[in-house]
Amino acid sequence: MATRTDAGVLQSVAAALDLLDCFAADEELGVIEVGKRLGVAKSTAHRLLTTLMSRGLIEQNSANGKYRLGLRLYELGQLAVTRYDLRTGARSLMEELREVTGWTIQLSVPSGVDTLTLERLQTLRSYKAKADWSRRIPAHGTAQGKALCAFDPDFARRRIDAGLPELTANTITNVAKFRAELEQITRRGYATATGESVVDISSVAAPVIDWRGRAVAALAINGPPAEMVPASAHLGQLVQTAAKRLSKDLLPQSRD
Repeated sequence: MATRTDAGVLQSVAAALDLLDCFAADEELGVIEVGKRLGVAKSTAHRLLTTLMSRGLIEQNSANGKYRLGLRLYELGQLAVTRYDLRTGARSLMEELREVTGWTIQLSVPSGVDTLTLERLQTLRSYKAKADWSRRIPAHGTAQGKALCAFDPDFARRRIDAGLPELTANTITNVAKFRAELEQITRRGYATATGESVVDISSVAAPVIDWRGRAVAALAINGPPAEMVPASAHLGQLVQTAAKRLSKDLLPQSRD
């Protein structure tokens, strides 16, 4: 049963969404206009606008004092479109890579300071490995996370600022060592990780690069260290080639 506090929170969320809808037809609105459209007092409208401004969802035009949609909404919209296109468009390429390598293929994107798995194609051998797969993992503990950090300085900075907690005995927790590895990944073009987030799993990953030259996703090959480590250079070339194809096929801006 919803409490009075819960009801108030939901009402505030609904009001914030209604406020954003006000800008569907008008580029800019004043606080009085927003209040009239929402049917709330001017003070309430101002409070809602100020709250959304603090998160970048609304901006204020300093020239006339009116409000407009913020660039954070554009950023989130672009992420939603990109991630949807990546997941749907990468499927056949991931199946091809799984067929060639015989190991699990994973598509991940940055999310906060973690990597978020959009798609994972496993094999029978992978199931036998009985790995404890997690959809969200701190970026510094995975090959895909390190590939993303190496080709997105802002993402790397956020991860470093948040700390590098130990996930296993093999996790890189030293900032200088982490930065040195990112430099090596940038030169090589792909990342590796062995038992850094899951003890019995080794990974090789390469970034999917957008038109800005920044990583928006990473493709990874996952398997047992005994077989993956000796073949890491070969697997690195395979996943790097696949990631480059994905960059070209799924990101229209890269064709310009």
